Formats: sequence, C-alpha cells, structure tokens
Amino acid sequence: MGPVLAGILQLLALMAALALAYVPLGTYMARVYSSDRHGRVETWVYRCVGADPDTEMRWPAYLRGVLAFSAVGVLFLYLLQRLQGVLPGSLGFDSVDPAQSFGTAVSFVTNTNWQSYYGEQTMGPLVQTAGLAVQNFVSAAVGIAVAVALVRGFARSRTGELGNFWADLVRGTLRILVPGALVAAIVLVACGAIQNFSGIHEVGQFMGGSQQWNGGAVASQEAIKELGTNGGGYFNANSAHPFENPTPFTNLFEIFLMLVIPFALTRTFGVMVGSVRQGYAILATMATIWVGFVALMMWAEFAHHGPALQIAGGAMEGKEVRFGVGSSSIFAVSTTLTSTGAVDSFHSSFTGLGGAVTMLGMMLGEIAPGGTGSGLYGMLIMAVISVFIAGLMVGRTPEYLGKKIGTREIKLAACYLLITPALVLVLAAISMALPTPPHSMLNSGAHGFSEVLYAFTSAANNNGSAFAGLNANTDWFNTMLGVAMLLGRLLPMVFVLALAGSLGEQTPVPVTAGTLRTEKPLFTGLLVGAILIITGLTYFPALALGPLAEGLAS
Repeated sequence: MGPVLAGILQLLALMAALALAYVPLGTYMARVYSSDRHGRVETWVYRCVGADPDTEMRWPAYLRGVLAFSAVGVLFLYLLQRLQGVLPGSLGFDSVDPAQSFGTAVSFVTNTNWQSYYGEQTMGPLVQTAGLAVQNFVSAAVGIAVAVALVRGFARSRTGELGNFWADLVRGTLRILVPGALVAAIVLVACGAIQNFSGIHEVGQFMGGSQQWNGGAVASQEAIKELGTNGGGYFNANSAHPFENPTPFTNLFEIFLMLVIPFALTRTFGVMVGSVRQGYAILATMATIWVGFVALMMWAEFAHHGPALQIAGGAMEGKEVRFGVGSSSIFAVSTTLTSTGAVDSFHSSFTGLGGAVTMLGMMLGEIAPGGTGSGLYGMLIMAVISVFIAGLMVGRTPEYLGKKIGTREIKLAACYLLITPALVLVLAAISMALPTPPHSMLNSGAHGFSEVLYAFTSAANNNGSAFAGLNANTDWFNTMLGVAMLLGRLLPMVFVLALAGSLGEQTPVPVTAGTLRTEKPLFTGLLVGAILIITGLTYFPALALGPLAEGLAS
C-alpha cells in the first residue's frame, strides 16, 4: 500500500468514527446543559465554592464568574510553579522562574498550553498533575460553558438570563470531560502509553553517558490534553514522543479525541435551539473547511520535488517514521484548526506551503471545528457576520435563528472578529522591530519571520503549537506571549457573552418569504466564503512575507 492511499484510508476511517459519535455525544451534551438535576458530587462542589447552581445569571454576572475563576486559576498555578522547589513530588527540579511561571500559568488557564520549557526537565509530577492536568479539564469546561451561554441566547427570548456559570462549569467537567478522559486514558495505556509516578530512570548508555527518562501520569494527561483541545505535552516532544503516542493507532485515536467534542457540539447547538438542521449547516461548514485543509496539506507534503522526497514518499523531514506523511498531515491540520496545539511532527520542518496551511488554520479563528466550545461560538459569530453581509446584499434587516442582527449585535461580532488579528499582527510587528527579540529566531529571512508570526498566531488564538525554531524562553516572549494568550482568550469571551445577552432579550421575529434560510447549503457556501475571504484580507500581507514567500521560492 502506498503512503498516499494509506493517508486517505486513515482519513476515511477517522471520518467514519466521528460520524458514529456525532449524534449520541451531541445529544448527550445537550441533555447535560438542559438538565435541572444536580449530582451528589456536584452538590458538594457547589457548597465548597459557595455557589447556587439554580440561580440564573445575566451576561455581566456570567462574565464575572469566568473572569474570577480564570484569575484564581492563574494565581494558583503561578504559585505552584514558584514553590515547586520546596514542595514534594518535584523530582529535585528547582522552582520555575517568574516570567516562565507567568507564561505557563496563563497558557494552561486559557486553554493554550504554550510551553517554553522541556516538560520532563522542568516540571515534577505534582505540578504536572495537580496543576497542569487540572487546568486541562477546567479550561476546556469554561470554553464549553461560554458556547452554551451563547446558544441559550439564541434559544431564549425576552430574557437576558444565560444559565449559571458554576453549574455549566461543573457539569462540563464531571459529566463530559472526566468520563471521556477516563475511557481515553484506558485505551492509551492499553496501547502502550505510560501511566506511573516512578520518577527518573537510567535506561542505558548514550554516546558515552547515561540516558535518563522520567515517568509520570502521562496517559491520563494525554487523554484530556487531546479531548479538551489543550495540547500541552508531558514531554518536550509532545505527541511525537513514544511514551505519549506509541503507535499509528494511538495517533489516529488522538486526532479523533481532538475533533469529537467540537464537531458534536454542533449537534448540541441544533438540539438546544430546536432545529437539528441548523446544527447540520454549521457542521457542514466546519467539515468542508477541515477536509479541504487536510487535502491541501497532503498535496503540499506529498508533492515530489526531487529524488530524496520520491524515495521517502513525501516530505519526511521532521516527521515520525511510524506515522508517515499522511497521518502527520491530518494531525497537523486537526491540531491547528482546533485550539489543541499538540504536535506529532515539527511544523517548522513542513514544506513552505504546508507551514502556511497550519498557520492559516489558526488564523481562521480555529473554528473548523475549533476548540471545545470556542470553535462553536467562533463559528456562530461568523454566521452572524455572514447573515449581516447577506442582508446588505438584498437590502433587508439580517436575521439569524429568529433574532434580528442590529447595530449592537454586529458591533459586538465585529469586535470579536478584530481583537485576535490585532493582537497577532501588532505584537509580531513589535517583536520584529525591536533589536533583541529577533535574536530568538533560529532562521533568518522568510522562515525566521514565520517563526515569530506563528508564535503570536498560536498564542492569541489559544492554540499553543510552535514552529520549533523560535527560542521563546526569554523574558520578552514569555511575557508578550502570555499577554497575547490572556487577551486572546478573555476579550473575545466578553463580546460573546454580551452578544448572548443581547440576543436573549429579543422577541423572536417570524419567518417570512424573505428570510434567509440558514439551514440550507446556500448559507453553508456563503459562510465558508465569508470565513476564507475575511481571513485572507486580514492576514495575506503577513503570510506573503513569511510562509508564502518561502513556499514560492522553494
């Protein structure tokens, strides 16, 4: 079997698995967030935090819950790293320095999981498990909670109440993420991923010296890292490390984990708004972009431009032999079109056009299918923009799901759309203009600029993957990337929740002959076109200076 055919068959198998999980998981999540019952463990959690789960919140109160929880998470994780040297379970590692502690704390709380350190040489089991792994669960649950709040804004009328943040957070964690991660961890352990607290071991001699590996609760962290679209690896090599991702099957399984909740949330959306066809329209948009990007990446990486690539069956530099070009391409597209950021190959070693595909996937806003929750609310914002454009074209007040898209709604959607590109382009430009930050680039020219552009694109979009050539462990990059991650996560949530509150207060308008049918293929095509055109107009000049210039020159 040739490598191209193998890659296509893996893609088809992945699509079949996602299709099988779509309806049951999406329907189950809709029931979770529509239920008025509280489990015994959930009730205990509410008492501990002093929350009343039955109290409905308007969007300012919901937002205060998000911000307060995130602030406490950053502070706790920062202190845990700073005190690592005097705490048990450190494996003898020193405390993490202040700038790196700040960047890492912000990174994991914002579901970015950007890592400027070697995990196996910096963090002991206590920080990895009690700090990083816990944030993998709750940061993903926060994203789903905000998405559900927006869906309630579309589904409800004549009320600004969006549910209860604390109830949504706890339910998402205990009813969805914990059971899913438990099953996924068992599968990974059965397939060879490690799960222990055995510390550091010498495994043999290497070039005259001893080689050491440390164990850890790897499988459990790997499971939630992918299921919650987090991405931070226990080891520096991330999902290219055999302890995290030992076989071709686990590689495909981890891709499935990244995609299953974001895709299934479109079913949740359809059920909660009372029209599963609306969910299918959003799903079709996400799937069209995802499949198109996978095809483009495979074409770029399988293209044979010389004898070496012909013998290898594609651009194998930076890729694991046990995965190959096809599976690595699917993984790279999936991790950058979601907010995962895990890697099973080095994106910096992809072809110039292949690197552009990974970068463009994040620049779309990671909405195809996006992160846990963030992908759905990002796509719904783009749907609002698209119906507004359609309304301008026909001279009619735009409507979506029976809600008018007026001045307030379109301003909030536009602010959401502009904040991330502003962070990416401004901070990347400042970094290139200052004398010191460019010294962190491994390469010069177009590829070096791509390293910096990729870093801020990854941070502001809460992805967390890196181009692998940039030394980000400096005070400048630890701080500025932390700022990009924090603002890129929380500011969009402000606009999403404000939009949800505005929509929930409206009285639904009746469907007429002039209403745009947003469950039809025509709207799906309009939505795909709007996403690609808006992203292209925003980022094309920067891409032309980096990966496109490199790809056209090679």
